[in-house]
Amino acid sequence: MTVDTRAAAREPFTMDTDDIAPPPRPRDPLSLAVRQDLDPLSVAECDARIATLKAEIVRTQARRDKAVNHRASADSIFKQ
Repeated sequence: MTVDTRAAAREPFTMDTDDIAPPPRPRDPLSLAVRQDLDPLSVAECDARIATLKAEIVRTQARRDKAVNHRASADSIFKQ
């Protein structure tokens, strides 16, 4: 069996996105939320959904900031 190495050299390089982030779990709440059909929602329901998502963004950012600050604190302790 021979392998044509020239064919691989001609193909453009594509990044494997599996290395960047794990694939979403099928029952993951975030995956379900972004696939939800928004057409049947009323304006009030859309407003409520937006408020909920904004609150979740704030909560997630706070968690991320806490993790960054914790890491920075740990790094400063061990650099001394």
